[in-house]
Amino acid sequence: MLNILSTLVRGAAARAAEDLHDQHAFLILEQQIRDAAAALDDSRRTLARAMAQEGADAKAQAALAGRLADLEARAVAALAGGREDLAAEAAEAIAEMEAEAQALETSRAAFAAEVAALRRAVRTGTRQLAELERGQRIARAAEAVRRLRARRGHGLASPAALAEAQATLRRLREAQAADAAAEEALTIIEGAQPGSLCERLDEAGFGPTSRPSAGTVMERLRAKARAGSAPTDAA
Repeated sequence: MLNILSTLVRGAAARAAEDLHDQHAFLILEQQIRDAAAALDDSRRTLARAMAQEGADAKAQAALAGRLADLEARAVAALAGGREDLAAEAAEAIAEMEAEAQALETSRAAFAAEVAALRRAVRTGTRQLAELERGQRIARAAEAVRRLRARRGHGLASPAALAEAQATLRRLREAQAADAAAEEALTIIEGAQPGSLCERLDEAGFGPTSRPSAGTVMERLRAKARAGSAPTDAA
């Protein structure tokens, strides 16, 4: 019984973990990609330092080879000059330097192999990270399409929502039609007023004009001028 309960608890925990992972899959994937990108950056920095060290070792090996050649030439000259004691000291130094050169060569070969492996790892990691980012974009686009289809399907499968929308549209159209009819009726009523009718007859040229014009104003001014000059003429 205890074994069954233990198995049940572990199964429930595993199912809960899977459900949690599925619910937050995009969030988990984003963090995993960030972690992978950070690790790849560390690898690139390590590779850069390794390449710099490889260059420094190459320079050191070249300098050591130069000193060896110089010391060997001097030792040969010492032998030619009869100074075997100096030549013997030079030979000991040359032997030590050659051993150092061999050790440096071995170290450089092993280091070069590590650098090559690190380069391959960086290239592989860069390619895999690009594939992950591309897959993430595709998955997000697919999820957006799926949600859009789900929303559309829900809307089409809801007759009540469609009926409510149609009723709202019908009420809006009825209100707009009522407003238009009221505006038209008001225009007709205003046009039937006496003042409006006189204005329309005046504009048509029937009857005396009710609006002042420049000609009538000029005639009035002339009449006033004649009236003002009449007493003066009589005197």
